[in-house]
Amino acid sequence: MTTSNPRFNDLTKSVLIKHQLIAANILLFFCVLAYINLDNEVLNIIQSSVADAYIAVSSFVAGTLLIFYSLEKFLNFDVGVFLKKYPKLEIIGCSFLGALPGCGGAIIVMTQYTRGKISFGSVVATLTATMGDAAFLLIAKKPLVGLFVRTTGFLVGIISGLLVNLLHGKFFLRLTGCQIIKRYASTSKKYKQSKNLEYLWLFFMLPGIVIGILSAFQIDLNSFFTNRFVKDPVLLFGFVAGSLCFFMWLLPLLHGYKIHISDNNDTLKNRTISDTNFVTGWVILAFLAFELSVHFSNIDLSIIFNTYLYLVPLISILIGLLPGCGPQILVTTMYLSGVIPLSAQLGNAISNDGDALFPAIAIHPKAALIATLYSSIPAFIISYLYLFIFEANIFWF
Repeated sequence: MTTSNPRFNDLTKSVLIKHQLIAANILLFFCVLAYINLDNEVLNIIQSSVADAYIAVSSFVAGTLLIFYSLEKFLNFDVGVFLKKYPKLEIIGCSFLGALPGCGGAIIVMTQYTRGKISFGSVVATLTATMGDAAFLLIAKKPLVGLFVRTTGFLVGIISGLLVNLLHGKFFLRLTGCQIIKRYASTSKKYKQSKNLEYLWLFFMLPGIVIGILSAFQIDLNSFFTNRFVKDPVLLFGFVAGSLCFFMWLLPLLHGYKIHISDNNDTLKNRTISDTNFVTGWVILAFLAFELSVHFSNIDLSIIFNTYLYLVPLISILIGLLPGCGPQILVTTMYLSGVIPLSAQLGNAISNDGDALFPAIAIHPKAALIATLYSSIPAFIISYLYLFIFEANIFWF
């Protein structure tokens, strides 16, 4: 019989995990050093991608999540109680939660489903309406387009949910008591972040939100802060702060910790930091994947996609079927770069389920598969209608 030795476990724990703040400060030091001393085209692409991800997206995400989680906590709003009290608003409410930027609202709905409290039609409505964390990127870069895509997803989600309940009934694929017990019986060790590292994160994020807002209004902050030592201080700030977010997101993954979706049991600070870092990590990877692939291949992707215009929405819809936000952020990045048309972005936004699909896959794989396939049907219809009417000019009114 073996016994656990806390002292031995502490000694064998990774040095990076034990000394997170020191490791983060060393990383930031090398980031500053690289910015000042290195002048390389690839490094410039990396710096600008990380900085752009932080200033244009992360600051917006952090501010939005802080407001959303604060209202949820201080108003003591329970979705399950609300849906039970107003059952006629179930699908509308679930579609609305799905349409909110990020995966938080959709995950709330999926949590209610894993507890057997809502219908399968509500799951389809949510997964159809949600765009995941890619919504933050789209809204931050093109607010009006983001509002149009989110509104479309919300309305399509309601219609899809109602049709599914009419077709299958409200109790189709409803979880059994054994499945619900199994869902909450499984536990795994949760990663614990250094408090000092969190304070360092806040030290960067608070001014980062201000910089992000001012940059969104096209205010040139470099004209105020440029000096003889640093020619682009905003880029330096964004690169260092974005690197910190990426490091905090990557560290637990490298050491085998399972990423836990934040919930009401976590503190407001922990939820905001964790979810913001998650979005930032995928946005940085998407930016780098796009910018570096274009740089090294020297291929104009817009020419390729324009040549096969009618297949682009279908490809985007198929990518949307992949669980997780990473591939979807890449699709949104390509749209914002002018590589793919809005019809493809619409199709991906409706078909993708973000991280909300993971809880369903873990507990009820069959329901998850059917729900995500159902969401691809309206995605195909809406995407190609928009393509034929507004982009390909097949129909003329």
